Amino acid sequence: MNQIESMIDYAKSFVGSPYTWGGSNPLSGWDCSGFVQEVLASVGLDPKGDQTSQALFNSFVRKPYLDKIQKGSLVFYGTSSLDIKHVALCINDFQIIEAAGGGSRTKSIRDAMKDDAFVRIRPVKYRSDFFQSLFTFI
Repeated sequence: MNQIESMIDYAKSFVGSPYTWGGSNPLSGWDCSGFVQEVLASVGLDPKGDQTSQALFNSFVRKPYLDKIQKGSLVFYGTSSLDIKHVALCINDFQIIEAAGGGSRTKSIRDAMKDDAFVRIRPVKYRSDFFQSLFTFI
């Protein structure tokens, strides 16, 4: 199994885990960047420190990358390169896996259940604020 497949399999193992704002583990919940950082860490690509989706974008946009939607890409959502609000991982050319559905008021598993917020699979462009995809395995 290659690095990308390993990372995607690991990410899929968390489908259904709760979303919580600022979360960084499967027991108390993930937010989008906490989830992506954990998945990146599984293959040695996680930037050091607790990163927001904006910080992850800033970290990877400075490295060699392909701007193409494909398996293993990080997908960023926002209005500009200075306003990144969400990050997810492409599991193929048309789907992402993400921790989403909540917001800053989703702070507990109970809130996540009420908000229907969890790790889930969605189409890449299901959000209207799709900004850029960065393939980091170069």
